[in-house]
Amino acid sequence: MTTLRSTGGEFLGVEGRGGYYDGSGAVRDMFQNHLLQVLAMTTMEPPSTIRADAIRDEVAKVMQSFQPLSDDDLKNNLVLGQYTASEVRGEMLPGYREEPGVADDSRTETYVGLKMFIDNWRWNGVPFYVRTGKRLPTRVTEVVIHFKKTPHPVFGKDAPENKLIIRIQPDEGIQMSFGLKKPGAGFEAQEVSMQFHYQSLEEATLLTAYERLLLDAVKGDATLFARSDAVKACWEFVEPILGYKEHPDALFGYASGTWGPKAADDLLNNDGRAWRFPCKNLTNTEYCEL
Repeated sequence: MTTLRSTGGEFLGVEGRGGYYDGSGAVRDMFQNHLLQVLAMTTMEPPSTIRADAIRDEVAKVMQSFQPLSDDDLKNNLVLGQYTASEVRGEMLPGYREEPGVADDSRTETYVGLKMFIDNWRWNGVPFYVRTGKRLPTRVTEVVIHFKKTPHPVFGKDAPENKLIIRIQPDEGIQMSFGLKKPGAGFEAQEVSMQFHYQSLEEATLLTAYERLLLDAVKGDATLFARSDAVKACWEFVEPILGYKEHPDALFGYASGTWGPKAADDLLNNDGRAWRFPCKNLTNTEYCEL
């Protein structure tokens, strides 16, 4: 496998919580807890047993293996952004600094994009790209795993990468995208996909994130709850970002309704890659077609 990309985005702004959010920001609000937890759950080793402690052991091992961010990483592999006013679908949306309770000169980030590494036996040298933000085109959380291209000389040059896409919300499901030879003469390949949606299961009941956590708390199941050693490892990893936020060149603007600052696209373009645009259908911000 070559890369893993994780996206956690939402169309909403701070929704009247400017006073709270201005003291928090995307790093504390989403990146440190939610996205790094998703990353660790995706990359952990198989647990010895399906028990809360065994699973959380493996999650903690991953978090303790996050490669510390150097000054060079903060400058070249990190993008912090703040949304600005923009007209989206005929509606004029305010910029972050125009939200109630937000300071006129606020430097609080509403977007985080990061290239990072995990220093362990399985993932050494594999780049991970993580992003989250407010006022993005729609609400969506997903993990995209990119597999190495086949070395076969016939299809290796132009065939698309095989990708496994795990949609966490909304419209939970799994998609496998791969290169398929076009019918007829020649060896040109195109990307096709196979999909599965959990809502297609008969009598499937999908709980929201907080419903699931509340139910687990009542049942005494700690599997999805953060453990103190994992939390400590996350904060140790994130601490340099919190310090770098104060740098005068650390913050980029992006128009509401876009996928973030141009610098975030450049972050991947420099590696010959690009973010996945998750949604085919953007006419409804409550729905994002897999």
